[in-house]
Amino acid sequence: MSRTLHLRPAVRASLRAALCCLPILAVVAAPKLAQAQPAPASSRVIGTVASVSANAVSVKTDAGSTVSVSVPETANIVRTAPGSKTLAGATKIAIADIEPGDRVLMLVAGDPPVAKVVVVNKQSDIAARQQQDQADWAKRGVGGLVKSVDSSAGTVTITATNRTITIHTTPATIIRRYAPDSVKFSEAQTSTLAAIQPGDQITARGDRTGDDVTADEIVSGSFRNIAGTVVSIDESAATLTVKDLVTKKTVTIKTTPDSDLRKLDPQMAQMIAVRLRPAGSGQAGAPGGAPAPGAGAAAGTQGAPGGGGGQFRNQGGPGAQGGAQGAQAAAGGFARLLQRSPAIHVADLHKGDAVMIVATAGSPDSATAIRLLAGVEPMLQASATASQSMFSSAWSGLGGGAGGDQGGGDAGP
Repeated sequence: MSRTLHLRPAVRASLRAALCCLPILAVVAAPKLAQAQPAPASSRVIGTVASVSANAVSVKTDAGSTVSVSVPETANIVRTAPGSKTLAGATKIAIADIEPGDRVLMLVAGDPPVAKVVVVNKQSDIAARQQQDQADWAKRGVGGLVKSVDSSAGTVTITATNRTITIHTTPATIIRRYAPDSVKFSEAQTSTLAAIQPGDQITARGDRTGDDVTADEIVSGSFRNIAGTVVSIDESAATLTVKDLVTKKTVTIKTTPDSDLRKLDPQMAQMIAVRLRPAGSGQAGAPGGAPAPGAGAAAGTQGAPGGGGGQFRNQGGPGAQGGAQGAQAAAGGFARLLQRSPAIHVADLHKGDAVMIVATAGSPDSATAIRLLAGVEPMLQASATASQSMFSSAWSGLGGGAGGDQGGGDAGP
């Protein structure tokens, strides 16, 4: 049974310092600690539990190595909630309560290491925290491309689905930035407002009033938005070559297990294309510009089979406020649609396929895919610019969730 924790003052102070300088990020696919200032290898062991014996714990550290730590009966083993930066609410547990998959922070001494204090985040607690964070990002998240930054005013102006949104920061706002060539939200590093540049991809969560958001958390990064056609596929290397519609140049796109590749349903792609097509432009293949079958939902009318596309309706009514709500609903609806679209592999793509990609900055001729969406020919034909804007905004609105690697906020080990 769990007991209230009692530690000697010196040990408590040491552990509190370790917790404060080592915020842990709870993520969906693979919880991982945020990078901290380096410390002597003999003082701390941080990572995920690989196995547990009667008197030792094997830990796969965040540096990639595996360390076996002896845990004597004199060691203080405590369980804290994800997000904790102090020992408030910590309870004492036994080594038998530690399980593979749990996150641990150990204060150790000696070589081989012997634990003095073990701080545990149970895997079940992390999963619950992740679900809460993911739901909060979906409910209170906004995202898009940075238009301007005013560091003195503490604001960032973004464009999202043809709307302009102002993100306001406070001294309590958590600001992170993606690593230069990383597709993992969990590897986003502590940053500043000054590091955010026009053209960056950004996602934020907070309280929204109209087109103003007071952010609890911001994550930004310099990414590439590519729309083009597949030129070739290399299945063995998990890469594809794409001809960018804007630059007219080819780019080699690398994919990793963290890349999120999906394909849009053909009927839904047509419905979205109708919504994106400029007013009065007419519908290809439909005499007199009449909407294509099933286009009503994308255009904002009722009655699509199964309600598909109805999520894109402007539910806000007339006026600027209604337009803002409609734009937000469109981005959010498209984000949810992407989550439900079937996953694919590089081998499922073919020469000539149209794709939209959010990728790392990479180099002029190569990049790593964060998210790729195929089946978008009708959308690009309707409006390549609007399609890319919706795609990038929807990706950001997922809380930085590329490849399921979502989350947010500090979580303690």
